[in-house]
Amino acid sequence: MSKKKEKKELPVQEDSMEEVLEEQAGTAEAVPEEPQADTPGPEAEQEEAPIVEQVVSKDQFLRLAAEYDNYRKRTAKEKESLWTDAKADTVQAFLPVYDNLERALKQDTADEAYKKGVEMTMNQLKEVFAKLGVTEIEAQGKPFDPNLHNAVMHIEDENLGENTVAQVFQAGFMLGEKVIRFAMVQVAN
Repeated sequence: MSKKKEKKELPVQEDSMEEVLEEQAGTAEAVPEEPQADTPGPEAEQEEAPIVEQVVSKDQFLRLAAEYDNYRKRTAKEKESLWTDAKADTVQAFLPVYDNLERALKQDTADEAYKKGVEMTMNQLKEVFAKLGVTEIEAQGKPFDPNLHNAVMHIEDENLGENTVAQVFQAGFMLGEKVIRFAMVQVAN
């Protein structure tokens, strides 16, 4: 025996990777190494993906900004509406006091100090209403307006025009454009 052992050599395949792929695919066509001009390769798809994501992201951002703007406007409007409603409710609670003071002023009294005190209280209440933006609805001698007046009686009077307020039984009030209480009136037909 010789000192040299013979090494058993394995057969070396010198096939290229393309040939191996062709054999596995079972086709005789070569695998293209570079993408053709008319079909986009992976690099083109990678370049288009960020652009599409940027457009979608920008669109989402614009929608979100618009939704926030609408929310901000809606809540501001609701807040203003709540404030107006709260003021109207408060004024409405004081209207019976106004009516009673008005009745007290129409009564004859011998006590001048009492009359002066009622007048001062009524003037103070009117000032508070004015500060809150509450105005009295003018009705006496004005044309009847169902949006401002509540007709409870009709009278035939030739001296007054048709649908003219002849007498005011209870004063009406407005807060801005909102009617707090309709004026209770008598209308001439």
